[in-house]
Amino acid sequence: MNRINQKLQESNKLLSIYFTAGFPSLNDTVTIIQNLEKSGVDMIEIGLPFSDPLADGPTIQASSTQALKNGMTTEVLFNQIKDIRKTVSIPLIIMGYFNPMLQYGVEAFCKKCQEIGIDGLIIPDLPVDVYNDQYKSTFEKYGLINVFLITPQTSVDRINFIDSISNGFIYMVSSASVTGSQTGFGDEQTQYFKRIADMKLKNPQVIGFGISDSKTFTQATQYAKGAIIGSAFIKFLSNNSVSDISKFIKFIR
Repeated sequence: MNRINQKLQESNKLLSIYFTAGFPSLNDTVTIIQNLEKSGVDMIEIGLPFSDPLADGPTIQASSTQALKNGMTTEVLFNQIKDIRKTVSIPLIIMGYFNPMLQYGVEAFCKKCQEIGIDGLIIPDLPVDVYNDQYKSTFEKYGLINVFLITPQTSVDRINFIDSISNGFIYMVSSASVTGSQTGFGDEQTQYFKRIADMKLKNPQVIGFGISDSKTFTQATQYAKGAIIGSAFIKFLSNNSVSDISKFIKFIR
């Protein structure tokens, strides 16, 4: 069984952490992953930096820019984490934009992910229809779960279609804005969380965007299987040592 599915079966109030590979320093990637697991995180999203990250707010954009300046590339990332499964057992997901994967070659990228022990991909700019028609069989061939995003504006038909072709979890974006651009959840977002929960989708939902502390983590996990924290963790890394990661996780839980 894919590690993502196993973790979804085992845990409630899942905490997934996103960080940008190659930030703050080029060679921090493996240490960050190991320290996150030691701190009790359930799942990790490894951000593959891209020069035009449309869905990301200023904090993650800045981390991507720095990571690229540091020398992070797809090949560098794969080399850094080639032995990661010797020390890390929790699910690992690569989150990135489709262009670098296309440049690498989609099948070659998926094959490399399988070899290293990557469990899934999140590709915000890969349309669900294109994935279903052209790439689904390749992802499945290499045992990779592709995670799709939905927003408050996603239609019921679209959500049901995404649910029908998904086999892991659905990334429920808390608002229509970019990452890291809000604090706390209002009535409108709470109603959205309830509306999706009431749809009784076959795939569990994990909420991302706008989760930055214990309060927002608790709010999000009332209505979903788990929550994803990105910008708040990047800010933490900007101001603290990677050896202090456990302090951040204790602050959330």
